[in-house]
Amino acid sequence: MSFDSFDDQYIIPGLEMQSGIEPSAPTTTHFNAPDIDLNSYDNIIVCMSGGKDSIACLLHILEMGADKSKIELWHHEVDGREGSSLMDWKFMTSYNKAIAAAFNLPLYFSWLEGGFEGEMLKKDAYSRPHLIETPDGLIKLERDKTRAKPATRLKFPQVSANLQTRWCSSALKIDVGRRALNNQARFHHKKVLFITGERREESANRAKYNQLEKHTSDCRDGRYGRHVDAWRPVLSWTEEQVWAIFERNNVISPVPYRLGWGRSSCMKCIFNDATIWATINKYFPGELDALNEYELSFGTTISRNKKSIMEIAQFGVPMEIDDLEALQQVTKREYDLPVFLEPGAAWIRPAGAFIKSSCGPS
Repeated sequence: MSFDSFDDQYIIPGLEMQSGIEPSAPTTTHFNAPDIDLNSYDNIIVCMSGGKDSIACLLHILEMGADKSKIELWHHEVDGREGSSLMDWKFMTSYNKAIAAAFNLPLYFSWLEGGFEGEMLKKDAYSRPHLIETPDGLIKLERDKTRAKPATRLKFPQVSANLQTRWCSSALKIDVGRRALNNQARFHHKKVLFITGERREESANRAKYNQLEKHTSDCRDGRYGRHVDAWRPVLSWTEEQVWAIFERNNVISPVPYRLGWGRSSCMKCIFNDATIWATINKYFPGELDALNEYELSFGTTISRNKKSIMEIAQFGVPMEIDDLEALQQVTKREYDLPVFLEPGAAWIRPAGAFIKSSCGPS
C-alpha cells in the first residue's frame, strides 16, 4: 500500500465515522469535473500547504478567471503556535504569507493548540482546542468533553492504517479544516467551494477519487443551508503539467523541491526514507536530536522496522544539494526569497522534480 493511500482509504473515512459524520453520499458526484462554474460559488477556499500541487490549484483557478474577491487561502500549521518547531519547515508559515501577498489574497491559519508535539505528548488528557483565524479574528473551538474520553499517545504517529496510531493528518489537518468550515456563520446559506490538491497519479487509490463531490461539512439541506463542494482541480494532472503551470506563471519552485525533496510535506515527516533522513542529518546537524530523544523515551521508534531515526539516517546516502540559496533559507523562520521570477529570468526545474524519494503525504 502506498503512503498516500493511508489518508485516502483509512484516515479520511475513519475521521468521518469517528466524528459521528455519515460518509458523504452526494446527490451529484462527478468522477471527472475538470471545468466547473466558479462564478456560482460565494466563497472559494484553497487549502494551501505551500507544496507544488496546492499552488498549482491556485494558479489553475486564476487562469480559469476565478473572481479573486471570492478566493481565500487556508493553511493548517502542523506545529501550532505555542512554541514547538518539532516537525515542519521553519519558514513554512512565512512562505505561505509570501504566497498570499504575491497574489494579493487573504490567508487564514488554523491549528491544533500545541500542534504535533502537544498532541503526541498527551497523557490521560483530552485533545486540545482548535484555533481558527477568520476575517473577524481568532476563534477558539473547545472540545466537547461530554462526548470524548481522556486518552494517551506518548508515541509518534505510526505508519499504520489505524487512526489511533496514524493520527497526524487527521488530527492536525483534516479535522481542523472541517471544524473551521462548521463553525463560521459567514458560510451559512452560502455556496462554498473547498479546493485540495490530490492527484490521481500519486497512488492507485487516488486514481479512484471523484473530482467533485459533497464535502463532509456540507449541510445544504439543514437549517444553516451550508452548501460545500469538495473539488480537486488538478486530480487528473501529471507532474509535468504541475511544473508547466509554475513555468507559465513565472512562479519559483518551493524550497523543498529545490533541495531535492520529491514532496513538500513536513521536513521531518514520519514517511521520510533513509535518503531524506540522511540528508537532514548531513546538512542540518542537530535537527534529528529531539526526535531521537522522544523515540528513546517512548520506547517506540517512528519506523516500523524498529530502527531509530539516527540508525536510518546513518544507513542512508544523503543527497548532494547544489542550491545554496534554498539551503540557507531552511535555517530561517522568515521567508526572504522571491515568489516570482525576475523579468527575463529563465525558469529552472527544481532538483526534486519527478523524484520518487518518499517524504510523506501532502
